[in-house]
Amino acid sequence: MTGRSGHIVCFGEVLLRLATPGHRLMTQAESLDLVVGGAEANVAAGLAALGHHAVLLTRLPASPLGDKARAALGAAGVDTRHVGRGTGRMGLYFLESGAGLRPATITYDRVGSVFAQSAPGDFDFARALDGAALLHLSGITPALGPGGVALAQAAVAAADAAGVPICFDGNYRAMLWDAWDSDPRAILTDLMQSASIMIGNHRDIALLLAQPFSGDGAERRREAAQAAFSAFPRLTLIASTARHIAGPDHHRIAARVDARDGAHQTAEVDVTGIVDRIGTGDAFAAGVLHQWLQGGNVAAMAQAGLAYTALKHSQPGDMCTIGRAELEAFSASGGDVRR
Repeated sequence: MTGRSGHIVCFGEVLLRLATPGHRLMTQAESLDLVVGGAEANVAAGLAALGHHAVLLTRLPASPLGDKARAALGAAGVDTRHVGRGTGRMGLYFLESGAGLRPATITYDRVGSVFAQSAPGDFDFARALDGAALLHLSGITPALGPGGVALAQAAVAAADAAGVPICFDGNYRAMLWDAWDSDPRAILTDLMQSASIMIGNHRDIALLLAQPFSGDGAERRREAAQAAFSAFPRLTLIASTARHIAGPDHHRIAARVDARDGAHQTAEVDVTGIVDRIGTGDAFAAGVLHQWLQGGNVAAMAQAGLAYTALKHSQPGDMCTIGRAELEAFSASGGDVRR
């Protein structure tokens, strides 16, 4: 198989996550655990851990919190040369850990952050994308408001001008879109016109195409994928997961990658003893892109995405920093100590 040369540029906002320890309610918490994350930063960290040159293009506040975020990115192996600094605040989100039948709850506090207040001219897209193999971004950036839409459009336009393929993760965040007078279908459809790779399932496709699709069975998922391929001529791959929740710490997950000429859907794996579900979708994207960069086929991409998302459930924090050796050694029935 033939790999793809060049670095990967991930564009999006870095956040600080403040989480209640020990499955406490926010009203019970007397302290909060702090970690660095954000969807695109998580993908960059995963790709870096898997041995790729991952570049994060973002802006952080010129403050100790910005220093903390940049240091965490660097420690994860992410190239931070294109991380700008500015005056303002850091975007935050608060995670109230779930337990039993009580789901986890996320509350965003990111209005007016340095990234959200940035203009396209604050980023040197052409320089960051020079020689790149891929631009990765998600639907979270345009969901931030009109300014976020302008940022996402500028990134996509720059990648198009540079001839760099685009991976777009729908990452639909209803709370962000609902906070302003938005038209997510029109905005996301416009951005998807330039994408070569889509991270998203039948529900994302239903939103984009304004028609219902079922996720019940491989044939129905293929139907949704073919509709997306027809609607978006530049699209070559669609990667998605299906998750069945058996209990609070027991999920069954399968992965699927569709190409225009075929598809591969994995069997389900049982993921038990879940430590942290946040960032698992980003780990899936990193696993898929890891194989795409190496020239892997749809089966290899689906299997790597599934393995990496399953492994992320065992690691606390937003980022998956599990390395290539662990990914390659992954076994769905494993769990014993490797000696």
